[in-house]
Amino acid sequence: MPSTQENASPSTPRTAVLWCNLGSPDAPTAAAVRPYLADFLGDPRVVEIPKAVWAPILHGIILRTRPAKSAAKYASIWMREGSPLKVWTQKQATLLAGWLGERGHRLTVRDAMRYASPSIASRLDALQAEGATRVLVLQAYPQYSGTTTASVIDAVNAWSRKQRRVPEFRFVNDYHDDPAYIDALAQSIEKHWKTEGRGEVLLMSFHGIPARNIALGDPYQAQCTETARLLATRLGLSSTQYRVTFQSRFGKAKWLEPYTEPTLRELGASGVKRVDVVCPGFPADCLETLEEIAMEGREAFLHAGGQAFSYIPCLNDSPAWITALAGIAERNLAGWPTQRTPTP
Repeated sequence: MPSTQENASPSTPRTAVLWCNLGSPDAPTAAAVRPYLADFLGDPRVVEIPKAVWAPILHGIILRTRPAKSAAKYASIWMREGSPLKVWTQKQATLLAGWLGERGHRLTVRDAMRYASPSIASRLDALQAEGATRVLVLQAYPQYSGTTTASVIDAVNAWSRKQRRVPEFRFVNDYHDDPAYIDALAQSIEKHWKTEGRGEVLLMSFHGIPARNIALGDPYQAQCTETARLLATRLGLSSTQYRVTFQSRFGKAKWLEPYTEPTLRELGASGVKRVDVVCPGFPADCLETLEEIAMEGREAFLHAGGQAFSYIPCLNDSPAWITALAGIAERNLAGWPTQRTPTP
């Protein structure tokens, strides 16, 4: 008897890739930022403080004051098409689908947001309705952290608990040392240097997490350090030509150090005239790169005495990055029937 896969219409997707990113508010307004922050900061993976202690702080203080301030920051980087993170993530999903299609794969690729629309649950609902029985969950987090990677897995599992028939899932937890990912970063930096010139120091800024998380077993810091080492080796940099820092500290707890902005001030005050900054852990430009680094970081460096600050954009839709992403997807799709059925 022919298999179900063979009986399926060639246009019916059976395997899907879900390309997940963190999320962004739907508009650069306080009204849109507030529910986004409530969802994000209310995730126990993100803030590991007992709910009874954290909830009054979140709802009584933070969500009353921070939305307006964050909305102004979002407004400063908003694109005509919308949030940069959403725009780039959607383009990446489209390009990934095209690349895999050219390689002969018959599958569906959808983008999803952990804390915004389109949500992971809504995308999984749609994929299931379209007939997907196997889903590869691929995340825009090259380095694994419980605050990000595990949270997406939580969301998928929460959706699964409500289903009678659960699709087969595979999760890509990290690709921090993937050679094609490292090469895509290197090509991006080299292209920037060729057109804009090269600074004295290349600062690699990764998103920070509480230092306590590392003590509890999170591999994030070690993976960031390894990504930076591999990238520096690929670029031929000595240990004095690059620095690794961590940004986006939230709250008063100790986070991974050294912090990005104080390091930029230190470099500017120490006589470094020109610095280049890249954010290897962010595959798509977003608030943390375009506003926190390209604007606030620039101001901190120049105010401290630096003369030239150059932000190197994220990988976004670069061909080398989409090729690397497709390679990661292909390896993790291995064994699943994704190839188009030959016409008799």
